[in-house]
Amino acid sequence: MRELTRLLNPSSIAFIGGNECAIAIRRTLELGFTGRIYAVHPKREELAGVPTLRSAEEIPEPVDAAFIAVKNEPTIGVVRILSARGCGGAVIYAAGFAETGNTELQRKLLAAANGMPLMGPNCYGFVNTLSRAALWPDETGLTPVPRGVALITQSGNIACNFTMMMRGLPVAAVFSIGNQVDVGMHDMVDALSADPRISAIGLHVEGLPDVPAFARAAAIARQRKVPIVVLKTGRSEQGARVAMSHTSSLAGADTLYDALFERYGIARMKSVSAFAETLKFLHNGGPIADSRLVSLSCSGGEAALVADMALDRKVSFPPFDAKTRPRVAATLNEYVAIDNPLDYHTFIWAQPEKLTATFTEVLKGGFDVGMVILDTPTHPKMKPDSWAMTARAMAAASQATGARAAVVATLSEGMPLALADELSASGVAPMMGLDDALTAFEAAAAIGCNWARAEELPEMLAPITMGSEAHVFSEHAAKEMLKAHGLTVPEGIVCAAGDAVAAAERLGYPVTLKVSSAAIAHKTEAGGVALNLRTPAEVEEAARRLSELAPDVLVERMVTGAVAELIIGLTSDPQFGTALVVGAGGILTELLKDTATLILPTTRTEIERALQSLKVWRLVEGFRGKSGDAEAVIAAVEAVARFAAAHRGFIEELDVNPLLVRKDGAVAVDALIKMRTP
Repeated sequence: MRELTRLLNPSSIAFIGGNECAIAIRRTLELGFTGRIYAVHPKREELAGVPTLRSAEEIPEPVDAAFIAVKNEPTIGVVRILSARGCGGAVIYAAGFAETGNTELQRKLLAAANGMPLMGPNCYGFVNTLSRAALWPDETGLTPVPRGVALITQSGNIACNFTMMMRGLPVAAVFSIGNQVDVGMHDMVDALSADPRISAIGLHVEGLPDVPAFARAAAIARQRKVPIVVLKTGRSEQGARVAMSHTSSLAGADTLYDALFERYGIARMKSVSAFAETLKFLHNGGPIADSRLVSLSCSGGEAALVADMALDRKVSFPPFDAKTRPRVAATLNEYVAIDNPLDYHTFIWAQPEKLTATFTEVLKGGFDVGMVILDTPTHPKMKPDSWAMTARAMAAASQATGARAAVVATLSEGMPLALADELSASGVAPMMGLDDALTAFEAAAAIGCNWARAEELPEMLAPITMGSEAHVFSEHAAKEMLKAHGLTVPEGIVCAAGDAVAAAERLGYPVTLKVSSAAIAHKTEAGGVALNLRTPAEVEEAARRLSELAPDVLVERMVTGAVAELIIGLTSDPQFGTALVVGAGGILTELLKDTATLILPTTRTEIERALQSLKVWRLVEGFRGKSGDAEAVIAAVEAVARFAAAHRGFIEELDVNPLLVRKDGAVAVDALIKMRTP
């Protein structure tokens, strides 16, 4: 990872350019920067009140950071000068590099830096309130905070939006890193997770040019216990392409990003508001061990609403235990039903002592998060005093018990900013929006559970591509290759269609007949499969029909007694390398899309967790008196993973579909392999 301390926390800054630099100097001075500032412009006498030097060569010291806002080609010369003079790093504002197809100019820029860290090009730079520096050519609403979240994005405009947030979220720094010619998302994650003043890291990701490097940085942040939340955009068309295997249509690049984030405990958000609220909750206390929530409100409607909203989430509202229930009841009158969610009615409204007493007993109940649903009026005609009294009672209860607490406004406008700042200062998360708050609690629990796993994560390997033209193997050849790595397959014989009866007699009835041709990938759709044949006449008729598709057939012993059908697949991605997919198999694979994706190499623990996440896994564990051999399924997945390791760089697509799960084993009754020739 790169050493970025001087660039991100400079004591001296050079601003090289015109109007953009004048703005950046003003923003830096407004933050209270006390270090040395140099302004460089060949014609102007000053920039934002700072006297100018005529060229970068006149800067009297090796500055820690530089903001370069000149045209793209002259930028290269400036970078070369700064690098030679020992500058700690530079932000490149200019566009017109690789984002417009001008990769050669971007290559020259990187060469001119000669190891000096470059942020950009085509980027806005950063505002770091911790160092009171703004290498930033625009407005910003950020003010210095002693501790807060860091936000990193590839988009300049989204970065601007983040500097304008008014949600009670302490933002310590915002970074727009543009094309990532040098300093990448992974470098930023590594550098920021090492700073104890950063409570959480938020990433807006369009794409990661170096996925293994990001994985290493994510692993380091996980070890340092710095939570990461990501807003991933740019869904790939790869997952929707017409592919030979089911796996390749199920495991597009976006699914692989999900697998990456799952491995390292990174919470992925689908909206900007959920992104901000999750970061806010994590700032106020970090992840949580589980998602057992307790909700308080003075409205039965709100209690019912939050209970309904939790149904499709991995959060719960468990009942009060035998000790907590009477203690809570003792603080309220006999008309209140002691349930979770708790409607405490309005009997204690505007009575801070009674509110605090009730909230304190509730928070003693051992829940992971206690939330009070409270929309405080911000309308100028309304007085918010009694609502603020309730919020402060929750803060007092949290401080008295040490329990995690949140005040949740159902609508974002129901949380006045002054109250949000007050709550956050007391360690209570001021959440704006009930839906986003539940998303934040769910994400915080997922991160906490990930961190609690006592397992060593496998190192992600750089993707490689080897071999010449890809070749599709026949089903029988594919099965024999997988069998050599431990996969169980049916006994079978490939023969001419006219010899099918003799092969069936040799194997024993019942049998399955399939057309044997590498050119027919999906035999069922082509009418190339005949199942459960029990007599020579049935075999002869089926063989005659299949011979119209291809001259050879595969005769196999029929596998019966399946309780579930699964798919195990491999797919190759230029960024992620080989990935493994498990899911519901058979002819409904793509319709059900009940799958989980793992990045290879993987571990037995990850495989078990992926299988247990499937809806179809209930059939294996036991459903309506039937259960399958879970151990055999895990062994089958491990066999495919071993095959992937043995042929790394050669595999394009692989399907084992279906894997028939029986009470006493798991058998791969169909297999497809497309692989490049060594």
